[in-house]
Amino acid sequence: MEAQGQPQPNPEKHNEDWVTGDEPMTGPQRSYLETLCQEAGVEFDDSLTKAQASERIDELQEQTGRGLGASGEGRGAGTPHG
Repeated sequence: MEAQGQPQPNPEKHNEDWVTGDEPMTGPQRSYLETLCQEAGVEFDDSLTKAQASERIDELQEQTGRGLGASGEGRGAGTPHG
Protein backbone atom coordinates (compact mmCIF):
# COMPACT_ATOMS: atom_id res chain seq x y z
CA MET A 1 0.00 0.00 0.00
CA GLU A 2 1.44 3.37 -0.98
CA ALA A 3 1.39 6.42 1.26
CA GLN A 4 -1.15 9.05 0.30
CA GLY A 5 0.20 12.45 -0.64
CA GLN A 6 3.53 11.05 -1.74
CA PRO A 7 4.33 12.01 -5.33
CA GLN A 8 5.17 9.08 -7.52
CA PRO A 9 8.31 9.39 -9.63
CA ASN A 10 7.75 9.90 -13.32
CA PRO A 11 9.19 7.11 -15.45
CA GLU A 12 11.95 8.48 -17.64
CA LYS A 13 11.08 8.44 -21.33
CA HIS A 14 13.66 7.56 -23.90
CA ASN A 15 14.45 10.49 -26.18
CA GLU A 16 13.01 8.71 -29.20
CA ASP A 17 9.68 8.33 -27.34
CA TRP A 18 9.19 12.08 -26.87
CA VAL A 19 6.07 13.40 -28.57
CA THR A 20 8.01 16.46 -29.76
CA GLY A 21 11.34 14.68 -30.14
CA ASP A 22 11.32 14.96 -33.92
CA GLU A 23 10.94 18.76 -33.84
CA PRO A 24 13.99 20.97 -34.38
CA MET A 25 16.17 21.49 -31.32
CA THR A 26 15.24 24.36 -29.03
CA GLY A 27 17.14 27.64 -28.82
CA PRO A 28 18.67 26.76 -25.45
CA GLN A 29 19.70 23.32 -26.75
CA ARG A 30 21.32 24.94 -29.79
CA SER A 31 23.24 27.46 -27.70
CA TYR A 32 24.49 24.90 -25.17
CA LEU A 33 25.33 22.35 -27.86
CA GLU A 34 27.35 24.94 -29.79
CA THR A 35 29.32 25.65 -26.62
CA LEU A 36 29.91 21.96 -25.93
CA CYS A 37 30.98 21.31 -29.54
CA GLN A 38 33.45 24.17 -29.38
CA GLU A 39 34.90 22.90 -26.10
CA ALA A 40 35.12 19.33 -27.42
CA GLY A 41 36.61 20.45 -30.74
CA VAL A 42 33.87 18.75 -32.77
CA GLU A 43 31.62 20.03 -35.53
CA PHE A 44 28.21 21.41 -34.60
CA ASP A 45 25.29 19.83 -36.48
CA ASP A 46 22.43 22.33 -36.74
CA SER A 47 20.04 19.78 -38.25
CA LEU A 48 19.52 17.75 -35.06
CA THR A 49 16.05 17.17 -33.62
CA LYS A 50 15.22 17.84 -29.96
CA ALA A 51 15.79 14.18 -29.09
CA GLN A 52 19.05 13.94 -31.06
CA ALA A 53 20.32 17.19 -29.54
CA SER A 54 19.57 15.89 -26.06
CA GLU A 55 21.54 12.70 -26.74
CA ARG A 56 24.42 14.68 -28.23
CA ILE A 57 24.46 16.99 -25.20
CA ASP A 58 24.71 13.96 -22.91
CA GLU A 59 27.63 12.58 -24.96
CA LEU A 60 29.49 15.88 -25.06
CA GLN A 61 28.91 16.57 -21.37
CA GLU A 62 30.71 13.33 -20.59
CA GLN A 63 33.46 14.12 -23.08
CA THR A 64 34.04 17.65 -21.79
CA GLY A 65 33.52 16.90 -18.11
CA ARG A 66 30.41 19.09 -17.92
CA GLY A 67 28.16 16.21 -16.90
CA LEU A 68 27.02 15.63 -13.35
CA GLY A 69 30.03 15.17 -11.13
CA ALA A 70 30.68 14.49 -7.49
CA SER A 71 30.09 18.17 -6.73
CA GLY A 72 26.56 18.02 -8.14
CA GLU A 73 27.36 20.48 -10.89
CA GLY A 74 26.09 19.92 -14.37
CA ARG A 75 22.47 19.75 -15.41
CA GLY A 76 21.00 22.51 -13.34
CA ALA A 77 18.94 25.58 -14.01
CA GLY A 78 21.78 27.05 -16.05
CA THR A 79 22.18 23.97 -18.21
CA PRO A 80 19.36 23.84 -20.74
CA HIS A 81 18.70 20.35 -21.87
CA GLY A 82 15.54 20.57 -23.81
